[in-house]
Amino acid sequence: MHAPTTGWRRCAISLLLLGGLCGTAAADELRVVSSGGFAAALKTLAPRFEQQTGHHLLLDWGPSMGDTPQAIPQRLARGEPVDVVVMVGNSLRKLLASGQLAADSATLLASSRIALAVKAGSPHPDISSLPALRQTLLDSKSLAYSDSASGVFLSTVLFQRLGVAEAIKTRSRMIPAEPVGMVVARGEAQLGFQQLSELIPVRGIDIVGLLPEQAQLVTDYSAAAVQDSRHASLARQFIRFLASPQAAESIRQTGLSPTATTAQQGG
Repeated sequence: MHAPTTGWRRCAISLLLLGGLCGTAAADELRVVSSGGFAAALKTLAPRFEQQTGHHLLLDWGPSMGDTPQAIPQRLARGEPVDVVVMVGNSLRKLLASGQLAADSATLLASSRIALAVKAGSPHPDISSLPALRQTLLDSKSLAYSDSASGVFLSTVLFQRLGVAEAIKTRSRMIPAEPVGMVVARGEAQLGFQQLSELIPVRGIDIVGLLPEQAQLVTDYSAAAVQDSRHASLARQFIRFLASPQAAESIRQTGLSPTATTAQQGG
């Protein structure tokens, strides 16, 4: 008689721990697509959410903008089964305006700044001031930047502002659908510019540092549920988890700055 009692007790504990699930049969799969800037944080936080809830996350990655097949807007346009997106705030707001995302689920998670990387062991150029950054760009043999928010800002705003756009035009290129750090690690570009959170996970590079504040673009990352998600309630639960104080430190360790609300109790 004791064995069945023990089994029921174990089931009761599972019900409490997994939010109403006894075993894995009733677990749902939540499909999440994130831009690269939040990828490292998501990879750290996803297993914790799965352990706490018993649900399974299917993670995929793509730029917040652009025409590549992996880009989040392109995925949604062709009807991929996505439940949650995590992406650059400006791009997310466009999808909200088009009705593709649920407005009441949109949540600001973190912000990021642009950094410079070189191949591991290479000399570190001076980027401590605007004049120093300008000279580094003029002296460079080749440079690369992303096809997302930071790269668009560099190529259309900052290089023009510094007066170097024409001088570096033939030795600079935008990198689609690949971390810029990987291009630098292979030696295909001397300098690589991308958000710090996207450079940190890449092996074979040295991160020189953040660009001067006068040359910065602060990029916000937000999450939202896709309007026709089959798992609307679970999608919102996951977004609340990402914005919770318990997620703040993991987000911070990947080179992002958690939002003030998220970090308030996160230490």
